[in-house]
Amino acid sequence: MEQPLLELKDICYSYHSLEGETAALSHISFQIQKGEFTAIVGPSGCGKSTLLSIIAGLIAPESGEIVFHAGGMPDAEQAQSCTPAPFFPRIGYMLQHDHLFEWRTIYQNVILGLEINHMLTPERKERVMQLLKDYDLYKFRDKKPGELSGGMKQRAALIRTLVLEPEILLLDEPFSALDYQTRLSVSSDICSIIRSTGKTALLITHDLSEAISLAGRILVLSRRPATVKCDIPVRLTLPENSPLASRNAPEFKDYFNLLWKEISDENHRQPEFSGTI
Repeated sequence: MEQPLLELKDICYSYHSLEGETAALSHISFQIQKGEFTAIVGPSGCGKSTLLSIIAGLIAPESGEIVFHAGGMPDAEQAQSCTPAPFFPRIGYMLQHDHLFEWRTIYQNVILGLEINHMLTPERKERVMQLLKDYDLYKFRDKKPGELSGGMKQRAALIRTLVLEPEILLLDEPFSALDYQTRLSVSSDICSIIRSTGKTALLITHDLSEAISLAGRILVLSRRPATVKCDIPVRLTLPENSPLASRNAPEFKDYFNLLWKEISDENHRQPEFSGTI
C-alpha cells in the first residue's frame, strides 16, 4: 500500500480553564494520501479548527501522534506527539481571512513568507511573477489589498502560500468571508489551482455543497468530543471535472442528504458528560 503523506494516530485534545476541562477531540485517526483533496465537516464547535491547528503544529495534542512522510517517503518522516509542537515547513495554512497587510503591495504581501524564511532567490521571484500572471493578478501587483475584491485577495493569499512550496495545504474555511456568488467562483478557482499543482489539501468547511463539489473524500466529525463518525469517498459522474459542474452531478443530492443526516443526528444527540465541570 502506498505510504500516506499525513497520518493521525489516536489524537486527543481538551481545553482547560478555571471552570474545568472540556474534551474537544477524542481518539482521532485517519490518513491522507499524497495528492488527495479531503474535506472535514461536522457540527459547529466540534473541534474542526482545533484539529487543523494540531496538524499545523500550532498546538500539541494531549495524546496520540501525527506523522508526516515527506514526499510519501518513510525515511523522511517526522512525528509530532504530545511533546511541544515542532515546526513543519512543508505545511501551508490558509485561514478564514486573507490577512494581507494593507501597507504592503500585493507583490510585497505574496513574497512575505519568502522574505521571513530567507528564501527570496531570483528563481523564486520569477515563480512569484508567473503565479501572479497565471491567476490574473499580475497587473494588480503594485496595488494595495484595499484596492482589490475579496476574491482577488484570497487568490493573493493562496499564491503567498504556494510560493513556499508546501506539500500539504490546510484550508480553514478560506471562503467564508465572501458573499455567496463570489464564494462559488473563488472556491472553484482555488480548487482548480490546487488540483493543477497536484497539492494535497485538507479543507474545513460548514458548507456541505462546498465539501461535495471540491473534495474527493469527506470526513464527518461527531459533536464534541469529536470522533471520526464516517469517511465518505466522493464519486461524481461528470462530463466536466470542475467544482461548479459538480453541483449538477446526479449523485450530488444523495451525498448532500447523507451528510445532512449525519450532522443532523449529531446536533440532536445529547452531549456526553466528561466527568468534570
